[in-house]
Amino acid sequence: MDYVYNPFCQAGAPANLSVVEVSMGHSQSEKKSNHERIVRTAAKRLREKGLEAVAIADVMKEVGLTVGGFYKHFESRDDLVIEALRAATTPWARPAEAAASDRPALSLASLVDAYLSQKHRDRPDSGCLIGALVGDFGRSNKRIRGLATEQIRSALELIAGVLPGTTKESARKKAALTLSALVGALALSRAVSDESFSDEILQSVRELLKSVGTTDESSSVGAKSL
Repeated sequence: MDYVYNPFCQAGAPANLSVVEVSMGHSQSEKKSNHERIVRTAAKRLREKGLEAVAIADVMKEVGLTVGGFYKHFESRDDLVIEALRAATTPWARPAEAAASDRPALSLASLVDAYLSQKHRDRPDSGCLIGALVGDFGRSNKRIRGLATEQIRSALELIAGVLPGTTKESARKKAALTLSALVGALALSRAVSDESFSDEILQSVRELLKSVGTTDESSSVGAKSL
C-alpha cells in the first residue's frame, strides 16, 4: 500500500497550512526522492553492466515503482541515461575536490594508485565511468558520445594538471598516454579470469605510469635532435 500523508497525525504541524498545501509539499518531496533513487539505480547499473542494462522496467522494479511512473520523471530512456551519466561520480571528481580543499593535493602517484587498485577493479558499480563504459560509448548515439567527450576532456585536464615540470603541450600528450593506459589496464584486469594475472597487469602499469611525470624532457628533446 502506498503511503498516504495524514496531516492530522503529524504533531506540531503549522496551523496556518491547509491540508492541500501540506499534501502538495509532501508529494513534491516524495517525487524528488523517487527521482533521485531512479537516477542512482540507473547510474549503478550503467557502470556495473553497461548502457544496455538500463532498461526502464528493470530500473523501476529495482526501486519499487511502476513502469508507468517513469514518465512522471523522464520523457525517454535516453533522458534517464544522460542524467545517470552526469550523476555518476567518478574517481576524477573526488581528487579534484580534495585538491581544492584543505586535504592533501592530488598527485600523479596517488591518482594512479587509486585508479589501478584491486578495490577499483572489483567495484565497477562505484568506480570510474570512463573505465566502465568506454566500449559502450563508442557504440552509442551522438548525444551520449558528446557527454563522454566532456568526461574524457575533464579527465585529461586533471591529469595534465598533476604532471610536474612539463610544458602545456607536453603535459597534454602525457595526459593522453596516461589516461589511455589507465583505462586500458583497468579493462584488461577486469577481462581476465586469472586473478594473479589481473594483479600483475595492474601492478606493471601502475609502476610504469608513475614515471611518466618524472621523465627528463631535456633528454627527450636531445634524442630528437640526434
